[in-house]
Amino acid sequence: MSARHPIVAITGSSGAGTSTVETAMSHILRRESFTAAHIEGDSFHRYERQAMKAAVREAEESGGTLSHFGPEGNLFERLEGLFREYGESGLGEHRHYVHNEAEAAEYAADPGTFTAWTPLPENTDLLFYEGLHGGLRADGVDVARYVDLLVGVVPIINLEWIQKIHRDTSERGHDRDMVTETILRRMPDYINYITPQFTWTDINFQRVPMVDTSNPFIARDIPSLDESMIVVRFRDPRKFILPALDHEMTFPVLSEKLTLVLLKVARMVTIPLVTFLLPLAFRTVRSTSVFRRSAAVGWPDFFSS
Repeated sequence: MSARHPIVAITGSSGAGTSTVETAMSHILRRESFTAAHIEGDSFHRYERQAMKAAVREAEESGGTLSHFGPEGNLFERLEGLFREYGESGLGEHRHYVHNEAEAAEYAADPGTFTAWTPLPENTDLLFYEGLHGGLRADGVDVARYVDLLVGVVPIINLEWIQKIHRDTSERGHDRDMVTETILRRMPDYINYITPQFTWTDINFQRVPMVDTSNPFIARDIPSLDESMIVVRFRDPRKFILPALDHEMTFPVLSEKLTLVLLKVARMVTIPLVTFLLPLAFRTVRSTSVFRRSAAVGWPDFFSS
């Protein structure tokens, strides 16, 4: 961990909703004049799209499995090295994975390929990671040790699958059967490399639909936020400043010592994000020059703005 160059990581499985959280947090940080170095977890995959397909076939032919969840499909050591280097110096290298045609035009690269490694921007206030492995501890690699604020986004498994199928088919142009096969193939790596991270996240957001999602593979629509509740779990409540709940999150229930259940979310998921994550983000980066320059804002004024 680093007071001078803090790291905030949003971690969760593919389709869990980490990108939505990342977008909301990016907006919040910009609004409060924090300059963040953004890291996409997909950029630390080992293979480009076509090479990944070939590697998966080769693994299956030899009786093994390979997925974007496990070590064979990722550059775990390089991700750990980036976090260590950024915490020490505020420096490091990143790249981008091009998902689709829209991104291909933006980055002048083919879909399914990586851009070149380039230095991170200089003089950033924090590093902000969103992806699969922000809290990884496995196979001698400890990414989590360098993270100052680790946030998990963990829908119940059927909702996670519904969201992934919908995203990969509608936004990334993948075939539904191929997405389903991917979900099944990488289940061992999901168990061994994804779920253990949520043991040591500082805070978890778990979205639970209140409608039938018993067969996610035939679902055509994602349950809306008005049809969901959010379970918020804190690993160590002494680390957190908890302001009064927003009036639009009705009927909060303390289900156990470290868990809060929000039974109605009338607006976007940014409501619980503002309520819980902003104090944490500010505490995490309060040693930076930006925080010192804006310290006069204060908590009450900040939350009334």
